[in-house]
Amino acid sequence: MGKVVILGVFVADTSYRADRMPRMGETILGNSFALGPGGKGSNQAVACSRIGAETHMISKLGRDDFAKMALETWKEAGVVAHADQVGDSYTGAAYIFVEEQSGDNAIIIAPGAAALISEADVDANADLIAGADVFVTQLEQPMGAALRGLEIARNAGVKTILNPAPAADLPEGMLALCDYVTPNETECEALTGVAVDTEDDAARASEALQKLGVRHPIITMGERGVYLHGHGMVAAISAGPVVETTGAGDAFNGGFAAALAEGKTTQEAVLIGCATAGISVTRPGTAPSMPSRAEVDALLRR
Repeated sequence: MGKVVILGVFVADTSYRADRMPRMGETILGNSFALGPGGKGSNQAVACSRIGAETHMISKLGRDDFAKMALETWKEAGVVAHADQVGDSYTGAAYIFVEEQSGDNAIIIAPGAAALISEADVDANADLIAGADVFVTQLEQPMGAALRGLEIARNAGVKTILNPAPAADLPEGMLALCDYVTPNETECEALTGVAVDTEDDAARASEALQKLGVRHPIITMGERGVYLHGHGMVAAISAGPVVETTGAGDAFNGGFAAALAEGKTTQEAVLIGCATAGISVTRPGTAPSMPSRAEVDALLRR
């Protein structure tokens, strides 16, 4: 069992399913509604813990019912929480629209208290980060906090993973702190200027990321799988019909981080990440869709 520290955001997912997205000013009837735990960092932590890593989550919450949901979600998954609660803010929430037929989604996030995560908060957890095997962060919390976390981890010799989502302009030198960067096609284009539609596009984009300092670029490409620089495409692993893709990227990142932390090679960790994502999309929701290690191992054997 390796140790993974994740800096990120919890939000309560309010998920609406309908046949199509309403146009501006239009009201349509939906097919279903669900409330559940989400946020990229939190989802990744749940996936990581279920795959078997000792997982620690650094975040901030409000003092409300959604905060209770966060703490219960982490406890159930075995995630160790390092989350201050802020009385004069609120726990984050997300609006998720899911297109019924395809399972594709559109998302609006209001991070709430997690938007207050500062470099000082990260410094307060410096020993925790420095003692990890793998450090993971995203871009839903303030950029300065993510950058500081990567700096602490790199200086301590900890493997670093940046999931650059949502897409944003990065400070100069931030990518050079990353052993692994895991953008999807859209995020990769925002980082490199290279539109990623084919494997050749992914190869060019990966080369651009390496020139920016990333040691191991990994581009997630949905149902096609992932592009691993130096190795080409790793095909997606199907576990059944797709129900919802919302948590797929988080499932990949969590499974990948857990596998790296236990000493798997990059290629082996990518396969575990793909299997984790492959199972997650067969289930509704985000954190609740994350599979166990036994399920992932069974899928890989198959």
